[in-house]
Amino acid sequence: MPITGASSSSSSDFAPLDSARLRLRRIEHSDAELIRELAGNWEVARFLAHVPHPYAPGLAEDWIAHSQRSLIAGNEINLAIVRRDDDQLVGVIGIVLEPHGRAGELGYWIGRPYWRQGYAIEAVNLFLGFLFQARRIERVTASTLRHNRPSLAILEKAGLNFESEGERDFPARGGAKPVMIYTMTRRQFEAVPQSAPQSALQPALQPDTPPAPPVAARLETSAAKPVVLVSAVALIDGDGRVLLAQRPVGKTMAGLWEFPGGKVVAGETPEEGLIRELNEELGIDVSGNCLAPFTFASHAYANFHLLMPLFVCRKWVGLVKPQEGQALVWVRPEHLDNYDMPPADEPLVAMLRDYL
Repeated sequence: MPITGASSSSSSDFAPLDSARLRLRRIEHSDAELIRELAGNWEVARFLAHVPHPYAPGLAEDWIAHSQRSLIAGNEINLAIVRRDDDQLVGVIGIVLEPHGRAGELGYWIGRPYWRQGYAIEAVNLFLGFLFQARRIERVTASTLRHNRPSLAILEKAGLNFESEGERDFPARGGAKPVMIYTMTRRQFEAVPQSAPQSALQPALQPDTPPAPPVAARLETSAAKPVVLVSAVALIDGDGRVLLAQRPVGKTMAGLWEFPGGKVVAGETPEEGLIRELNEELGIDVSGNCLAPFTFASHAYANFHLLMPLFVCRKWVGLVKPQEGQALVWVRPEHLDNYDMPPADEPLVAMLRDYL
C-alpha cells in the first residue's frame, strides 16, 4: 500500500508536514553524519530499541537506504525532524506498519543538544495528525523503558493510554528490557477537537476525501486514583555510596532498582513507617533524628498515584543485609544512572547526585 504523499516509484514526492517550529520530511543521505552523531550519543542510544552502541560506521547510510525503500513500499514511514527556519536535523520519528497498513508501532528520538525544548511533543503531535488524518490509521502503539520518565510523559501528553507491560530489545543495554506499552485509536484521537497543524500534506489527499477531523486535544482526564504513601531513603555509607535494592521476582516491576523503603500504614508517620521497613527489609535500626527529609516523588501509575518522601540517612545500627531475598548494591552517585529504576525513583537521581 503506497503511502499518501509518495508515488509508487519514488519517495521524492513525499510532501513535508509542518508545525510552528518543525518540519517532518523524508530522510536524505546527506542526513547520515548527523544521524550517526546524534543517535550514537550514549544518552540517546540507551533509551532506544534496536539501536546499538557504539553506532558503527556505515550503519546510518544503510538505515537511510532502508527507510527510503520502506517509504516507497508503504510498510514503514521514517521522517527527519528538522527545524523549519534552518533545516537543522534534531531527531527522527517513524512508524512500522502492520501488513494491512491500518495500525503500527510509533518510535522517535531527539538528539541530546535539543532536549527540553518541546520538540518531542511537537513532533509526536504532528506525526499523529498525519497518521490519523491523512493515512486514516486506526491504531497506534508506542513503548518506552519503564524508568524513562520524560518519554512516558510525552506519550501521555500526546493522548496515548497505558495498555500493558512488555519487553523490547535494547542492544545498547545488552538485550531485552521491560517497557510500558501505550496505545491510541483514531476514535480517541478524534474525541476532542482542536485546530489542525499547518501541513503541506493536505493537498496530497484525494479530492473526494471528506475533510479530516481536527487534531485531538492531547491530554485526557482520568478517573481519580487512590493515593499511596510510601517512604524511601538514600542510605549513604562512609565512602559516599548510595544503597539500591532490586525488586524481587513476584513483585510488580520486578528486576528494577529502587531506594529502600515501603508503604506507610495507617497510624504511622512517614518516618515511623520507614524505620519499620528498614528493620524488616535490611535488619538495621535507624533513629528518627537520623532521617533528614530530602525531596519527594509524585507519580501517577496506571492504578494509583504514588506520593513518596525521600529521606537521607548516614547513621544506623547493625549491618545492612537483605532480609527478603532482594539483591543489594552500593553505588557511587555518578553511576546511579546505570541502574534501571521505577518511574517514580528515576527523577530523584539527578537531585541526589547534585547533593552528594
